[in-house]
Amino acid sequence: MARDLTLGTVQAAYRAGELTPTALIDALLDAADQRGHDPAWITRLTRGQLQGYLDRLEGESPDTLPLFGIPFAIKDNIDLAGIPTTAGCPAFAYVPDESAFVVQRLIEAGAIPLGKTNLDQFATGLVGERALEAYGVPGNAFDAERVPGGSSSGSAVATAAGQVSFALGTDTAGSGRVPACFHNLFGVKPSLGLLSSQGLVPACATLDTISLFALTADDAATLLQTLAIPDSRCRWSRSHDFALHGQRYGEPPARFRFGVPQEARWQTNADYTVAMHEAITLLESLGGERVEIDASPLLAAARLLYEGPWVAERYHAIRELMEKNPEAVHPVTRAITAGGATPLAVDAFDARYQLAEYKRQADALLAGVDLMLTPTTVAHPTKAEVAADPIGVNARLGIWTNFMNLLDYSALAVPVGFTTSGLPVGVTLFGRCFDDLKLLSLARALEATLSLPLGATGIARPGAGRMPPACDGYLDVVVCGAHLEGLPLNHQLVHRGGRQIERTTTAQRYRLYALAGAPPARPAMVRDDAHGMEIEVEVWRLPQQWVGSFLSGISSPLGLGQIELASGEWKVGFICAAGALHQHGPATDISHYGGWRGWLNHSAATSTACA
Repeated sequence: MARDLTLGTVQAAYRAGELTPTALIDALLDAADQRGHDPAWITRLTRGQLQGYLDRLEGESPDTLPLFGIPFAIKDNIDLAGIPTTAGCPAFAYVPDESAFVVQRLIEAGAIPLGKTNLDQFATGLVGERALEAYGVPGNAFDAERVPGGSSSGSAVATAAGQVSFALGTDTAGSGRVPACFHNLFGVKPSLGLLSSQGLVPACATLDTISLFALTADDAATLLQTLAIPDSRCRWSRSHDFALHGQRYGEPPARFRFGVPQEARWQTNADYTVAMHEAITLLESLGGERVEIDASPLLAAARLLYEGPWVAERYHAIRELMEKNPEAVHPVTRAITAGGATPLAVDAFDARYQLAEYKRQADALLAGVDLMLTPTTVAHPTKAEVAADPIGVNARLGIWTNFMNLLDYSALAVPVGFTTSGLPVGVTLFGRCFDDLKLLSLARALEATLSLPLGATGIARPGAGRMPPACDGYLDVVVCGAHLEGLPLNHQLVHRGGRQIERTTTAQRYRLYALAGAPPARPAMVRDDAHGMEIEVEVWRLPQQWVGSFLSGISSPLGLGQIELASGEWKVGFICAAGALHQHGPATDISHYGGWRGWLNHSAATSTACA
């Protein structure tokens, strides 16, 4: 019988003495024995092989190890010390002496690897049907006649079926998101380099990332932050400390803007079109403002992945096998990969130039929103449909996934419901590089509104408590004078990537003064609880990395402090230093004009009348 294997539930049972890691592992092994041959797995560890992982937990607890006793699975193109890595090909198999960096991190945090899961051979495919007969092809956990999704098929099936708490996959072109969508799971495609790829058999080394399959957003966030550690041995590793960049997982902001491609470009079937509309409605109910965008550069970049020279990277990864023993490669995988032997170097440069232009255009689109919403995929095909058209169906599944790593974006597949036939459907949230926690924070809010079961187990999702507000690496700055849109100092915000998000007023507790001194003319806002008024202001969102240089350009007597808005929110904004209002000469009270623009308009009208 399936049980709730979410991290919090398992750890609560450990703390209460209701469960031990040994008892949990024994129960999972007994269940596996009862299932018999399971094509979701290539290698399952025996009780003897697991004993060493259990022994190292002696004297530890969930209070000392964040993943104490948590069972997980590993896609079989990621190394686990002493266990064969096959990448879905017996002729390629080898036994590594050490575990992949991320696997070792999980083990050190207390997690227990149960084995290696099946995949589309060499991580080439989004259908989950490109496994050799020697291993078998996994069935979808909801409907055995439907594809499981690939290439991380086994990892998704094992997690959704309640066989593990989470699983590692990989994601080059969508292999961590499409299977998640087909299994009611959260599929984390981290920003490139955030997770080390040391110990990963490459598909396209410059575009690969290890991905995460999790039952809840909270689990996904815990895992991501455990694994997001720079690795000096990995050439692709990129250091990013979320805390130092002002980023934190938590309650999403009350207001945000999300981009959505024009519906005519979705290419989704009826079920996935409904899922998109439901997701849009949910995001709007959470305070989101929908912004329609032209997805042309995204879709053009997606086509480059297989129509351009990047397929040569796939050939490079298995070149020796393709040349010496091509029959060992799955026929469809072989047909795709063989094309990588022919592109010229000039083709690679042509494609890089094209990609740079698409990246420029796509980044401009994202600059106007906080995140993007797209379909994860367009339909959920049957196994028979894939057998009839293995390459064509696979290509359609990647329409909304193939561009993410090419454009260096973070992405998250999020479950949003079920079709009338009981199949899961989902969408994708994506954003700029290292927006990972922002996406997870919003996904957590979506999760709370939906109350979907866990994976394919039918088990009710545990409730999630309140969290501190999320931080996304941006600071909202309230401006009231020369930094307003179109005024002389607004460029100081715009040139630092600032974006206006709101025009509003302060609480009715402020006075506004025109300061004496040389141009540009500047106001000073002073809190006055007894005689204050509402003052018109703008809220600009500024990347935190530029706050220091912005602050250094603010001259006395002004500075940044806390301002209360009419909504009751407190935000950072321009205030006047105590007792310094008249330090450069008499300041003029202009509060009755309602704001700086009102006073400027009055001054301009007066000057015109005098002339």
